[in-house]
Amino acid sequence: MESNNHGLRFLHILTDEAAKESELGYDPLLTPIVEQLDQYFQGELENFRFPLDFRGHSEFFIKVWRVLCVIPYGKTRTYSEIAQFLDNPKSARAVGNASSHNPLAIVVPCHRVIGKNGRLTGYAYGKNIKRQLLQHENPGHYAFQGDLFQESQV
Repeated sequence: MESNNHGLRFLHILTDEAAKESELGYDPLLTPIVEQLDQYFQGELENFRFPLDFRGHSEFFIKVWRVLCVIPYGKTRTYSEIAQFLDNPKSARAVGNASSHNPLAIVVPCHRVIGKNGRLTGYAYGKNIKRQLLQHENPGHYAFQGDLFQESQV
């Protein structure tokens, strides 16, 4: 994790247990973020409440990431739906590209985006972790679940 006065800059999933503390150290500015991540994984938090710092990224990537942030907890959306929501229905692949460059795993929930056929698609940390995150949010179900932002407002 990396944070600054503007917000969280990146969050990556570490798959090597030994790397968690030994190489990264601890930054007290991250305490509220770590607490919210703990609450998320305990099933007590559905929406993160801290600022995100997207500076230095393209306008399109930032638009996609902001849209991903409003996909409801426990729900999934397709790349095509997100492209349509952005008034650019032919940009599904570009949406996928933006998702693959998401610097804030879990917090910007690119794991909630699936293929239009309802299948799990690629994820920077592998489909198994994507499946685990989706099952954590909605045990036993992670397929296509309806219109984009049906239950929330942008």
